[in-house]
Amino acid sequence: MTRRLERVNSLIREEISDLLRREIKDPRLGTFVAIAEVDTAPDMKHATVLVSSIGDAAQRQDTINALTAASGFFHHELTKRLTLRHVPDLTFKWDDSIERGEKLLRLMDEVAAGQKEAEAGESRS
Repeated sequence: MTRRLERVNSLIREEISDLLRREIKDPRLGTFVAIAEVDTAPDMKHATVLVSSIGDAAQRQDTINALTAASGFFHHELTKRLTLRHVPDLTFKWDDSIERGEKLLRLMDEVAAGQKEAEAGESRS
């Protein structure tokens, strides 16, 4: 990825986060929505915005639906805020890296607990 794309991704991420914090008042978004990452295509026509939030599957879908419905607003505001020749069209997708990381940590804790039990059983023998 080029340095320019990295800067554009960072700018879009910051501006969308700011817009979510200050401008968007959709009740479907819940209390905590984080923009995890923005990945802009090399031709700058499309950008995928990875979103993370707290909640169950239905709340996740509501969050994605609300953000997708507001994508025109985001695009319009980004056009005003950024000095880019072309602001990419936004696609919102769920980022499940937090859940995967949590699951991995749980598995590691289970393995560690199993090793401690095995070591305790060996020392008693």
